[in-house]
Amino acid sequence: MGFLFTSPYLESNMRRRVVITGMGAITPLGHTVADVYQNQLEGKSGVGPITIFDASKFPTKFASEVKGFDLSKYVSDPERWADSGANSRFAAAAARQALEDAGLLDNSRIDRTRFGVYLGAGEGIQDFPYLIWLTSQCYQADKGAVDTAKFAEGGLKHFHPGREYEQELHTAPAHLADYFDLQGPNYNCLTACAASSQALGEAAELIRLGEADLMLSGGAHSMIHPFGVTGFNLLTALSTNNDAPAQASRPFDKDRDGFVLGEGAGMLVLEELEHAKKRGATIYAELTGYGSTCDAFRITDSHPEGRGAIACIQGALDDAKLPASSVGYINAHGTSTQVNDKVESLAIKKVFGPAAYQTPVSSSKSMLGHLIAAAGAVELITGIMVIQKGVMPPTINYENADPECDLDYIPNRARPKKVDHVLSNSFGFGGQNISLVVSRYSA
Repeated sequence: MGFLFTSPYLESNMRRRVVITGMGAITPLGHTVADVYQNQLEGKSGVGPITIFDASKFPTKFASEVKGFDLSKYVSDPERWADSGANSRFAAAAARQALEDAGLLDNSRIDRTRFGVYLGAGEGIQDFPYLIWLTSQCYQADKGAVDTAKFAEGGLKHFHPGREYEQELHTAPAHLADYFDLQGPNYNCLTACAASSQALGEAAELIRLGEADLMLSGGAHSMIHPFGVTGFNLLTALSTNNDAPAQASRPFDKDRDGFVLGEGAGMLVLEELEHAKKRGATIYAELTGYGSTCDAFRITDSHPEGRGAIACIQGALDDAKLPASSVGYINAHGTSTQVNDKVESLAIKKVFGPAAYQTPVSSSKSMLGHLIAAAGAVELITGIMVIQKGVMPPTINYENADPECDLDYIPNRARPKKVDHVLSNSFGFGGQNISLVVSRYSA
């Protein structure tokens, strides 16, 4: 006979501990956690020419696309997801992996009302071809404007209601809750590049406070579409190294010229420690620290003195009750933009002091590209694998040292090291800063 876990709120001042018991990933470097990690260790790049749409007229003609993805390998009814955006489809596949990894796909012994979802998921499908066609049909050249009445008539006749709904940000976590019967708290945040890291931190807080026992958390996003590339090109945020796309993402290198747009999903199962122990779950790591701040400066630029990043990193270390010298590896935000890499390096030096120069740092974005809302979750998974396997991935394409970025960035080759505590940074447009600390689990 099965037994039910309910784990009521503890009448104690002791904070509930949060562990990771499942992981899943769909990325440009592979469709499993093991493949994503191994390909990073081998220094492979997921970057290449854009194939999703014709980008020949764009300043940036390349991206880091998910290749060969087949949703039917992860769900029995892929037709259910036919009108869903890439974000929801990537999320479903990564969630299936994480839940299966945690032994929770078909587990009637847990209380589903205490199993929630917290994602940092981006916008869904863009019906771009029809939108452009309809706009062109309704454009009034003599007035320099679109005939909105005609546009409405055509839109109501031809736009797909399901695809309209899929543009909403809450759709991906709603899909996961419905599909996997997760009846607990359900949230989504979209704080740009920090989104999935913030989701993980907030999901951990819900468990710590006794509001849930388990949370499926992470992120999913794809901005590899005409609107996305146009926007980042207008912001001059993307690399334009069209002659050598695989070498375009070069975090901390003096000649870096912008990030590479990526896509994908990363999902983790967070679980209250005693709940995990009672059901005999495999524990990969413990989420021990969460820091969150805002630069309160500019939408697209980090504060030049790194005040938000400094406070965020220090906050995560304080939350974990760890000195900076205990951190064995930092998975950096490391976007390959001039400002971010300089400010992040400064922030690490300010918080770590002399220990900064003895602490290895690398950027997964040098190989994966920037998965935007999904980036933090995939990078935290990489940090957990470092704890598990004892090998740190490199920062590839690092060739020319920048005097303002003078830390150990694990250039070009993976490096073995036993690591007990990993710091993962995510700093998003809007000035949102998130730092997470994951630690080797110890009873």
